[in-house]
Amino acid sequence: MGYLDNTVEYGFGQLGSGYTTDGTEVTPPSGKVIVAITVTEDAKFEELVADTSNYSGGVAYFGGSDVDANGAGSQAVPASDLFPAEITMYGRWTKIELSQGAAILYYGI
Repeated sequence: MGYLDNTVEYGFGQLGSGYTTDGTEVTPPSGKVIVAITVTEDAKFEELVADTSNYSGGVAYFGGSDVDANGAGSQAVPASDLFPAEITMYGRWTKIELSQGAAILYYGI
């Protein structure tokens, strides 16, 4: 019997990927979001826009602005924060732009 439910795989980047360096704004293909970011060269985020499609359900992702659904004490990511190479962050983002560094972006639904 074949496995027909690809929901998990689609949520973890098996719908494509992209690469970016500093100064380029990236938005995912239509109908997709960025579900993981692997930093390949120490990076700072100029923009890190969290997906807001499920805030009403109490689900939020870290990004460049605070939202209540992130939990008490959770803060926005300052543009001055340096993320080291070789880390992978998981979440849902609709746009990123690096002010420094490089990253691989993985797309999902």
